[in-house]
Amino acid sequence: MGFTIGGIREKRSGVRRRGRGAEATAVAEYTGLWGWAVAPGTRARDGACSCGQRACPSPGAHPLGFAREVPAGTGLDSAADAWAETPGASMLLPVGRAFDILDVAEQTGRRALVRLERMGLPLGPVAVTPTGRAQFFVAPGAAAELPGLLYRMGWDDADLDLRALGPGAHITAPPSDLGGLGPVRWLRPPVLDTAAAPPQARLLLGTLAYICHRS
Repeated sequence: MGFTIGGIREKRSGVRRRGRGAEATAVAEYTGLWGWAVAPGTRARDGACSCGQRACPSPGAHPLGFAREVPAGTGLDSAADAWAETPGASMLLPVGRAFDILDVAEQTGRRALVRLERMGLPLGPVAVTPTGRAQFFVAPGAAAELPGLLYRMGWDDADLDLRALGPGAHITAPPSDLGGLGPVRWLRPPVLDTAAAPPQARLLLGTLAYICHRS
C-alpha cells in the first residue's frame, strides 16, 4: 500500500529501505537530539501540491492530513518506522511548542546574525528558505508577544518586514524542499545548548527591527 505524492506512487516495499536512510536519520535527529516533533508534509511540482487540491493555499508546505506526526523524543528505529509510512513526504516542524519563529528577509537576517554574534547574544538555530527568508528560532510565546515588544521598543509604527510564527504554523525543515523551489538550509544549525531552549525574542528583536528598518 502506498500514497501518491508529486505524481509518483511509491510502494511500501521500497519504503523501509529508504526510511532508514538520510531522511529517517534527519527525522530522528530532530526528534531525539533536538527535541522537536516532525510532521510529514506535502511536496509540490510545477506549482501543483501533492495534496491534490487545485487551489491549495500553500503548495508543498503543509502537513499531510492523514499522516501521523513523529513526536519529540522518538529514537532512530521508531522514527524510521514512522517515516516509512509516508514515503516522499517533506519534513515539517510544528511551531509554537519548542520554539516560535521570527521571520525576516534573508539579507536582513544575515546582517543581523553577524551583529548578534559580535554582541555575544545567545542565539538559536537560523534557517534560510529558497524564497529568500531567514527564520530565527526563539522561545515559544514570541508570536503572541511581538506586538507588545515592538511597542515597548518604539518600533510599533515602523514598516518592518518582520513577522512571528506561532502555534498552528509549520516550517519546512532542512534539507527538505519548500514548495518545489529548492531546499531549506541552515544558516546557523542547531546545537545542544540552544535547540531545546532558544533565546527569548526580546533579546534579538531590537537588532532585527533596526536592520529591517535600515533595509
